[in-house]
Amino acid sequence: MRKMSKKFIAFITAAGMLAGILSGCGTNGNNSGNIGTSDEVSSKETEKQADSKETSSTIAGNAEEEILFWHSYSEGEEKIFQEQVLTAFEKVHPEIHVNAVRMPYEGMDQQLITAVSGDAAPDVMRMDITWVAQMAKLGALEAVDGMDGFEGIKGNALESSMVTNLYGGNYYGLPLNANTTVAIYNKKLLTEYGFSQPPETLEELLAAKDKADPAGEKWLFVVQGTYNWAMLPFLWTLGGSVTDADFTKASGYLNSEATVKALETVRQWYEDGIIGPSVMGEQPDTWGGMSGNNYGMIVEGPWYYSSSQEAQDTTIPALLPSVEGRSISIIGGEDVVMTSTSKHKEAAWTFMKFLMEDEQQLAMSKAGMIPTMKTAMDQVDTSESPYVEIYMEQLKSANPRTPSAQWPQIEETLNQAFELVFRGEKSARDALDEAAETIDELLAE
Repeated sequence: MRKMSKKFIAFITAAGMLAGILSGCGTNGNNSGNIGTSDEVSSKETEKQADSKETSSTIAGNAEEEILFWHSYSEGEEKIFQEQVLTAFEKVHPEIHVNAVRMPYEGMDQQLITAVSGDAAPDVMRMDITWVAQMAKLGALEAVDGMDGFEGIKGNALESSMVTNLYGGNYYGLPLNANTTVAIYNKKLLTEYGFSQPPETLEELLAAKDKADPAGEKWLFVVQGTYNWAMLPFLWTLGGSVTDADFTKASGYLNSEATVKALETVRQWYEDGIIGPSVMGEQPDTWGGMSGNNYGMIVEGPWYYSSSQEAQDTTIPALLPSVEGRSISIIGGEDVVMTSTSKHKEAAWTFMKFLMEDEQQLAMSKAGMIPTMKTAMDQVDTSESPYVEIYMEQLKSANPRTPSAQWPQIEETLNQAFELVFRGEKSARDALDEAAETIDELLAE
């Protein structure tokens, strides 16, 4: 048995303490294009899955190494991944066989904690972008910024996607695919509100506020909820912020005059009947209100368009309406990481680099994955899904959520502050002052 490092022992100790924290992706399910099952998978079940996958896959006869890759691709995504990406990899690298195992998304983070502490972790894993810093702090991941070819990948990657792999001054993964939210306009109401095309600025949009009819259950637009995934694009676009550029301090940023004013502005929209009731979880809900011609505009991810052809026929996607040139959305997606316990780090890195190549990024784009490599984004065929162009454009100005090992607690703090303001239980100033103080403490841990 290998001698365990102090870092790994520390991981085992910390894992039990953090297991309860890492139960979700951090955005109420709205930050990821993956839809996993809700079933928990035991260690024995995981082994059974791996054995089954290995039996059914074709292992190159001359493969010298085998690496285990965990992912949560849907069935359709997995088909393209297996048939195009993996086939291409093992053709170029016959010395390496990739045993790709599809895992349930729910509880996948806890599965990794258990697997690493039991020395049964995968070599490579596709994980939610909000998990990377948490896993890095636990010692579960290997830093990759010293690896051959890293700087070239970093230079070609979307900056906001790349940042999601940052912890403690090092990068612990690569941005595999991205998503964001854009403005989606109801064609019928857009015309009723006097627009021949989506407005480019928030000022243009708000100029039509008197044409909405809350009494008749028709609102100008909607903010999806009081949680960070829905609120932050509006706060950022209005000039607010959460932390400094280095993600080390919230005081002076989250509670700045600009952020306080931004939150007050969104709250006033709700009071004035400009935005619909779904912001408080009331009916009509966001999607139902769109199909029911209740909302002139919603802000949603690409999964809205993949849900039905009707969505593409009845709506128009556009960049978030800007304020003083700012149109800032929020970035979601998945990163690919290497575990610290991998016994095949060179082979794992070879596979990770391969996934960043244009050919592989473009292959997965056929399954709805938006590339993170700029050179691949420039080549995406959007003829069958023209809405993807808007999402790729919006990604260029999308911000990451704070890349911190304490993100779950930071997220909860933000969500509580926003909800208290919207419920009228605290002023924006008081709520953000308190939240900034709490987040400062979390960032210092």
